[in-house]
Amino acid sequence: MVTLRQTFRLYPTASQKNKLFYARSLHQLLYNACLAHRRYEWKVNRKSVGYLDQQNILPAYKDCWPEYKGLYSTSLQGTVKRVDLAYNSFLKGLRKFPRFKSIRDYSGWTYPSTSGWKVNSNGKHGTLVLNDLKIQIRMRGKAKHWGKPTTLTVVYKPRLNQWFASITVKVDVPEPKYGSESDLNYESVVAYDLGTQTAITTFDGSEFNEIKNQRFTRALEPLLKTAGKDKRRKRAPNRKQRVKPSSRWKKANKRESQIKRKIGNQRKDWQHVLMQSLMGETPKTALHRKVTSDLSSRYDIGVTEKLNTKGMTRKAKKGSKRKNQKVGLNKSILDVGFGSLNKMLSYKIELKGGIVLYLPTKQLKPSQRCPKCGKIHKHWANLSNRYHVCDQCGFRLSRDKTSAMVMYNAALGNQPGYGNDLDKRGFPSSTSKTSKHTGSMKQLGKMKRQKSRSSDGSAETPSLYRAG
Repeated sequence: MVTLRQTFRLYPTASQKNKLFYARSLHQLLYNACLAHRRYEWKVNRKSVGYLDQQNILPAYKDCWPEYKGLYSTSLQGTVKRVDLAYNSFLKGLRKFPRFKSIRDYSGWTYPSTSGWKVNSNGKHGTLVLNDLKIQIRMRGKAKHWGKPTTLTVVYKPRLNQWFASITVKVDVPEPKYGSESDLNYESVVAYDLGTQTAITTFDGSEFNEIKNQRFTRALEPLLKTAGKDKRRKRAPNRKQRVKPSSRWKKANKRESQIKRKIGNQRKDWQHVLMQSLMGETPKTALHRKVTSDLSSRYDIGVTEKLNTKGMTRKAKKGSKRKNQKVGLNKSILDVGFGSLNKMLSYKIELKGGIVLYLPTKQLKPSQRCPKCGKIHKHWANLSNRYHVCDQCGFRLSRDKTSAMVMYNAALGNQPGYGNDLDKRGFPSSTSKTSKHTGSMKQLGKMKRQKSRSSDGSAETPSLYRAG
């Protein structure tokens, strides 16, 4: 089973919008109340408040504020859990310290279970029923893969003035087509290298395939600069000085947001079309079809390097003489969308029963290693060096193709100077759990059930999610 997130646009009526805005404001106030509770207990009593502590006082909170009795307990628990996730992420060094949120910055709320809502759809359009608000909203959208709905997040985007339903569904995945290293063969493995000049370079053992970077941001950069300059001429909001934005500033801000959204949509659409091109189709054919398809229709195993996109796109250090070059490099990396493209390739191959291997960049050094003799050339790391020539064996090839070939050889254990046993090297894959967990609703449910059991373990386990 694979969990995928599908997003649909909601089209509520005027009365339904009022109910959605009212529920959103209640969840925003609850979020700030939980945050204030944690801050007060730590500042006054030096006491740490956890998720279960705040969940247990929700009934008393609803007695004090009767308007919350109309909302389901599951959705309120999801809002409380957001505060817990924010604190846990801060303690793990993943985020900054949690702050109070205004209604402008609070997007929506979540139903962490299937109680309290129902979706009437088979993956294409349909309606969404929210039992606690007693409304049925028309929604539009199309999901490539549909399964059993599990969670729902209602999202409002102020700049677009639109409502969305983000639904997670569990999709059945066929059994993996590989069992051990011996199952890896030249027909089912493809290595791909992501770059800025050439967006992606693939190698399957017999031929290379290159897709150029479309540079969507730079194509629309003149329009974006004009919109930003026009917005700066208007009266911008200043909350500290209690200055409200002018109506012209709001219109200019909306125009700038529409251009940014267009750039993002073009990039996402191009990445989906890119999957068609990698399958052997011409870009024109892929553009006409406009359908997302799996890279795994030709390959069962994808091989790439593990990239830290956040670290690669950081600002230049203070005093650096190459700030403009770093800005240009960051734009090119974000134009390709390394992170989203890797995620897209991973889940498409997984849905076909395949897997994606992430090779350790620092150990393998694919852009510095010769694929033929294995010698490491440190001067190859310079981005200006686009064509590699090995001074030991005479190997000659372009930079991106060399990296793809090295990763392909390393995955099959044929790369000189890097060993030949894939299992012992322990490459992380798309199914490996390498991310830092901050505690999920499912884990909290297990913890609560363990505490509620008697010493002999015969007591019934109460359900974590009950409708309020």
